[in-house]
Amino acid sequence: MKARHLLKTALFKFVIGFIMLGILLFFPAGSFTFWNAWLFISLLFLPMIALGIILWLKAPDLLEKRLNTKERETEQKEVIAGSLIMFILGFVLAGLDFRFKWSMVPDWVVIIASIVFLAGYLLYAEVMRENAYLSRTVEVQENQTVIDTGLYGLVRHPMYFATLLMFLSIPFILGSLFAVPIFLIYPFLIIKRIMNEEAILAEELAGYKEYQKKVNYRLLPYIW
Repeated sequence: MKARHLLKTALFKFVIGFIMLGILLFFPAGSFTFWNAWLFISLLFLPMIALGIILWLKAPDLLEKRLNTKERETEQKEVIAGSLIMFILGFVLAGLDFRFKWSMVPDWVVIIASIVFLAGYLLYAEVMRENAYLSRTVEVQENQTVIDTGLYGLVRHPMYFATLLMFLSIPFILGSLFAVPIFLIYPFLIIKRIMNEEAILAEELAGYKEYQKKVNYRLLPYIW
């Protein structure tokens, strides 16, 4: 029963996300010929389906954690709200850009951005393979331990590095230079999230302070 409920929840959220993204992109574009939007939807949802099936079959507990988006921390709620506003504005602006031809992004840039997006997706999947405690919300789980191997030996938050690659490539995939400044808000939101998350982990997760000393960089190797 739990597996069936988990599948229904995942499918419901997938369908709602697909519909909402379609509305945000195609309605402002005024046309379904917005091929960059179809490209982005394919890049986003096809790997998501594959990853979701793998998690449902192999790691249902991790899938359940990833589907839980109810944050308890005020600062994290602010980050989520800011991210939601960013995505809405960015997608709508990209659609309007397509409709009114405000900017032009060369196809080779779109291709490179698509490759970067998929690379971020692969890193994201690897992080989930390494860390079974990877919840969507900031929390310390029962029996949780510090992960310091693999990508976690390079930076303390490899998942956020992966999302940085993915989200900053989105406006280029959508072919909109006007949407770029909107998505540049994301690094600042991630910094806010990381600072709050590390304060919680250092306080509540045994061994995390030692991990901070062992791995110096939070997000970008040799930078921050």
